[in-house]
Amino acid sequence: MSVYIIARFKIHDRSEYDKYSAGFPEVFKRFDGKLLSVDEDPMVLAGTWDDTRSVIIEFPSKESALTWMNSDDYQAIAKHRNAGSTVSSILVNALDA
Repeated sequence: MSVYIIARFKIHDRSEYDKYSAGFPEVFKRFDGKLLSVDEDPMVLAGTWDDTRSVIIEFPSKESALTWMNSDDYQAIAKHRNAGSTVSSILVNALDA
């Protein structure tokens, strides 16, 4: 069953975060994920939104998502994400058709 990672970032050090962004495509392409959305100007429909960036990623399974997230290559660039931003993320299941 497909899963989605939904992440919100509050970027406080753009230079450090940009190091993460620069390394992300090379690492991500080695896994089975599909980048669905990256947005720094979303339309707020309800509530408040003070985050800098939102990202939605699809993976074919929970296992593949966690393999990517826990890989040494991803963790090597994630240190820049963590140094340059505060992130909140969740993993949700797709609807079972």
